[in-house]
Amino acid sequence: MAALLSRWAERLYGHATPAAARISEAELRTLITVSSGTAHVRELMVPRTDVVFLDASLTVPDAICAVGRATHSRFPVIDGDPDDVLGFVHVRDLTLPPVVDPAVTLRHLTREVKRLPASKRVLAALSEMRREGHHLAVVVDEYGGTAGIVTLEDLIEELVGEIHDEYDAPPAPPRVDEVDGRLNLADLAERVGLALPSGPYETVAGFLMARLGRVPAVGDHVRHDGWQLRVSTVEGRRVARIAVARPVPPPRQPS
Repeated sequence: MAALLSRWAERLYGHATPAAARISEAELRTLITVSSGTAHVRELMVPRTDVVFLDASLTVPDAICAVGRATHSRFPVIDGDPDDVLGFVHVRDLTLPPVVDPAVTLRHLTREVKRLPASKRVLAALSEMRREGHHLAVVVDEYGGTAGIVTLEDLIEELVGEIHDEYDAPPAPPRVDEVDGRLNLADLAERVGLALPSGPYETVAGFLMARLGRVPAVGDHVRHDGWQLRVSTVEGRRVARIAVARPVPPPRQPS
């Protein structure tokens, strides 16, 4: 299984040997069936608050200025609103010859973009994007709005980042019960066994914000049924990571 995932990753990244390139659709279906990649796309996506959107009305020089400090190469193009994504542009479209008229706007350079539901499983999304030749997808929430974006590389890393063989150093143990603030309540219950009450929120971070009555800061914590949820990392105004401490069992009474 690990070897198959590694071969697939090589092919997707473009570094495959001839043997690695001969991965059949049957093998891909096997991966989807037996792999542990059952996380949802929403758990891996870059949320819309962190996405660099480019308006379709921008000229090429203005777009170059807007993406100058970005660390990625593909940018969603919108028609005035992040919920109205027209497509995307690659940084090569803006910087490589042939030189375009500086008055040309991004509307004329926009490429088609893939759309994925936030509830889609990682392996199914990876197989679909690979089959259709997409490297970027807009993640759509249950209401049809833009929830964020996800790349092919994000999906691959979710699967092959944990693969190792006997020649690799043992992977560092994960931080126990630390979760992404974007994790929804159902996935939290499945992952750590903590069932939070429903409310006007969908994520663990939303629960914390509702309980605190304000935007959480690092170190803020709340308790629920003996569990403690503590904010460990904040990125901008977003709660990025939350440490979830299980209830402490009572001491055993002497018999």
